[in-house]
Parts: sequence; C-alpha cells; structure tokens
Amino acid sequence: MKNKLRELRAAREWSQSDLADQLGVSRQTINAIETEKYDPSLPLAFKVARLFKKPIEEIFEDTEK
Repeated sequence: MKNKLRELRAAREWSQSDLADQLGVSRQTINAIETEKYDPSLPLAFKVARLFKKPIEEIFEDTEK
C-alpha cells in the first residue's frame, strides 16, 4: 500500500521515533509502513489520519485495483 507518511512526517520535522511515540507504536513500525513493507491496521490508519487531520485516502493509497 502506497502512503505519504514519510512526507507528512518530514513536513512537521518529526523523527520516526517522534511519530511512533504519538501513535503508540514502535519506530520500526513507522519505518515498515513508510517503506511499504507493512500495511497499518485500520485503527492505526485512523489514528494517523486524525493526527495529520487528513482523510485516510489522502495518506494511504490502495495499490490493488
């Protein structure tokens, strides 16, 4: 699943650890999502969307069509 998490995080000048702390996950989880090796759970995707005040579809893009 493609995502814009890295760009959103960088725009706020947050480290992966900063973002992980705010979402209650590990830095490794953030890295795996950013490198598209892991798709977040739906609850985590909603937390990300709320944190960045954007719709989920604006952050995560389904590549299976």
